[in-house]
Amino acid sequence: MSATIDLELMRASVLLESDPAAAARHASNILAGSPGHAEAQLLLAAACRRLGDPAAAVTVLEGLARARPDSPFMQLELGRAYAASGRSAEALAALRRAVELDARLEDAWGELAAQLFAAGDELGGDAAYARYLQLLPQAAELGDAIAALAINRVDAAEAILRQRLRHFPHDVIALRMHADVAERREDEFEAERRLSECLALAPGFAAARYDLARLLSGQQRIAEMLPHLERLLASEPGNIDYLNLKAQGLRFIGRNDEAVALMEGVVAAHPDEERSWVLCGSLLREIGEQARAIEMYRRALTVRPGSSQAYSSLANLKTFRFSGEELAAMEQQLALASVRGADRIRLEFALGKGFEDAREFAASFEHYARGNQLQRKTFFYDPGMMTDEVQRARQFYSARFFAERSGWGNERADPIFIIGLPRSGSTLLEQMLASHSQIEGTRELLELPAVAFGLVAGMEAPDPAALHERIGALGRRDVEALSALYLERAQPARQTDKPRFIDKLPGNWCHVGFIQLLLPRAAIIDARRHPLGSGFSCYKQLFGRGQKFTYDLQELGRFYREYATLMDHFDATLPGRVLRVHYEQLVATPEAELRKVFAYCGLPFEEECLRFYETRRVVHTFSSEQVRQPLYSESVDHWRHYEPWLGPLKQALGDLVDKYPAPGSAARLKPQKP
Repeated sequence: MSATIDLELMRASVLLESDPAAAARHASNILAGSPGHAEAQLLLAAACRRLGDPAAAVTVLEGLARARPDSPFMQLELGRAYAASGRSAEALAALRRAVELDARLEDAWGELAAQLFAAGDELGGDAAYARYLQLLPQAAELGDAIAALAINRVDAAEAILRQRLRHFPHDVIALRMHADVAERREDEFEAERRLSECLALAPGFAAARYDLARLLSGQQRIAEMLPHLERLLASEPGNIDYLNLKAQGLRFIGRNDEAVALMEGVVAAHPDEERSWVLCGSLLREIGEQARAIEMYRRALTVRPGSSQAYSSLANLKTFRFSGEELAAMEQQLALASVRGADRIRLEFALGKGFEDAREFAASFEHYARGNQLQRKTFFYDPGMMTDEVQRARQFYSARFFAERSGWGNERADPIFIIGLPRSGSTLLEQMLASHSQIEGTRELLELPAVAFGLVAGMEAPDPAALHERIGALGRRDVEALSALYLERAQPARQTDKPRFIDKLPGNWCHVGFIQLLLPRAAIIDARRHPLGSGFSCYKQLFGRGQKFTYDLQELGRFYREYATLMDHFDATLPGRVLRVHYEQLVATPEAELRKVFAYCGLPFEEECLRFYETRRVVHTFSSEQVRQPLYSESVDHWRHYEPWLGPLKQALGDLVDKYPAPGSAARLKPQKP
């Protein structure tokens, strides 16, 4: 008889999720022959709740709970029934009792988290949900996806995750991993969508919330990021990852003193945390306190001798010079087989800089080349995509396109866009302009591309031409709304009431046509440097994110060609609209160049701009130390020391090397005022 009942219970349990009415009939049949059978009563109560009769479930479960007060399963099901009946306080009490009786009952923690959130207890809900995730068994296929991501097999991981989400669309672990896949593909819209979906299902999922905060930080959406961090810190006030990210966010919105104070508190509380010393040093570097920054980096080396982050940060202090002992220490680290991945890459670039300063150029290039080869293997990049994008832009942004939209856009002239390739003197030019009484320097703003790509946000696998199709379909009022949106989103980066501000995102060269459409009176300045000088300067720099084209000399040269091709197109389509400033000429004759720039911007020349190195402002780029010194010409032709190894770059650049104007050349388009 007992075996028969057990078999019936098993059958009923299987039906509980898919057919609760059938499960209830099986349970009732068991109880007809065995009145008072506890497991059958529990099953019947669970079926009643699923069938929309929680009151009946409560009646059964209260009697069971009195008979078995130490059963966590009874308490769990009673808590669920109370919750379904709207008896929240009693539900919380039962669920708390369930986890007290069995702290490893994951479903009870999940239900408890949901009830705490419903009661407005975010802190308690987050803690309960964290415990739930710790206990939740991991699906086997997710382990396969994790393994694929570990070796950068993004396509394989995505296929696994899509299959999982087709069958289990509310699997928050899979959703978070799919966001990771999207971010690796640089599809930040999809990553944000997945993480938002994840948090809508599981607001207590701290790892997903942190990922979203990190994503928002990378997009400089600090006002949106900070509430997420405050919630995370409410649960874990000493979490170093959260504190580090908060400090980085504060610096982006000009709260530099708070950021530094926060990090000083972190390193005081956690003196053995290498990364916090490094971040504290980087904050100090950006506000011009180089000596203190070096001290922080050296403290990181004390905490962890051989710290690649500290050595890399010291190398990025362009005016810093490594000692012979420090070079030897880095070489010893590279000799260790255990030093892999990002640590090895950072050390290679740091040694490249060290030997460059020691004028051992062959050894320097060898380290730079190895570092670039290793970094290039860590991501997917197809240089043909930029070629196709430039071709589409040239076809789309025709003279006819702009003629048909003459008079459209916002008449405000606030923005001064500085565009070009990285390491082309844009930070120097920005610092000079930001020394003007009517111009505010900000940072590399991401607002313009965000407004542009917002036009295709939410599209399922948009076609590469979709952005231009959307732009082409805009009406006059749409354009005015988008220009207002850009100015609104850029406003938080402005800390003064100066009438003009600088938007120095080099990659905006891809969006010159969009700028002209939205803001026809905005200044657009193309900061350009000799292609071999710019190219090699990019090649020797390990960037924090993006700039995937810089880790292979041929790809770098091809990218420069695409940039130059698109700029030539706009020179022909909108003659004189873009002012070109050559780095070499700016260094050779700064006053003459600045007078041209200010005339183009419709502003008077000011002598203070020649003393740009006296301007105290936060500089977020790797050139932060260089722009705090008077002009020097050593860097102009520094690439020539490496010319014997730049063959692949020269080959990819083709005639652009010979066409580049020598300093003093008048072969430049005369700009018109915006």
